[in-house]
Amino acid sequence: MNNIFGVKVMDDYIRMCHDGVRQGWHERNGGNLTYRMKEEEVAECRPYFKAEPGPWVELGVQADNLKGEYFISTGSGKFLQNVGLEPQNSICIVEINEKGDSYRIVWGLENGGRPTSEFPTHFMNHSVRKRVTNGVNRVIYHAHTPYVIALTYVLPLKAEVFTRMLWKSATECCVVFPGGVGVVPWMVPGGPEIARATCVLMEKYDAAIWSFHGLFVSGPDFDTAFGLMHTIEKAAQIASIALSANGGRAPRQMITDDNIRDIGRDFGVELNEEILNYKPDGNDMF
Repeated sequence: MNNIFGVKVMDDYIRMCHDGVRQGWHERNGGNLTYRMKEEEVAECRPYFKAEPGPWVELGVQADNLKGEYFISTGSGKFLQNVGLEPQNSICIVEINEKGDSYRIVWGLENGGRPTSEFPTHFMNHSVRKRVTNGVNRVIYHAHTPYVIALTYVLPLKAEVFTRMLWKSATECCVVFPGGVGVVPWMVPGGPEIARATCVLMEKYDAAIWSFHGLFVSGPDFDTAFGLMHTIEKAAQIASIALSANGGRAPRQMITDDNIRDIGRDFGVELNEEILNYKPDGNDMF
């Protein structure tokens, strides 16, 4: 193997960036992807690390359970469409120090730069997801999914309303995300407020909708995280088309609560009963 791009984890990371671009989710430098590496993946990549790592940079946040971890990250201001063309200038591998409060670049961004501006938000949510999943979740992915964004303009910004809408729009949704999705009201991207608000939701959800902005998901691997994003966006697309075709009114018929319970029973998934038992008010529609 002559370079790092023969390492499977790097190839999988680059492919996921490309898949998101093909969906139209990453205009210009929109969106970002981070991955918490396994020890054996770090060992595979280590021969290609910089002889002199970059300087330590304070994150502005701290996490004990991420001390000494390594992450692959998209670069700040970098276009995801270029990740496959110039990965060495578009992405990086960073090492977290033993205090869990700083990073340094050990590979990538050869023309200069830093990890995504939302890396502190990703970092804080990696800490949460590592804890609540006993280390299983490793991927955090943010994209500008147009149909999800569009629905934040017309539906109440409630986890119960959005989850029920998604569950009722495509049959597989309650199997793919039986816990539901959270919703964050609009906040400045990359700031501490949106990071903290998302962390609260990531305690119980695999995905959070960022109002008027996009979608933020977590998963154990690239395929699962991408599949979660894709399923939520497809359901939002179906809901948007149905609402538009019916003049903005609630659809004439849809998957019922009893149908959702039947799916959960037959597929052996534990549904979020709090959401399933939610009683919509007159403005909720779902």
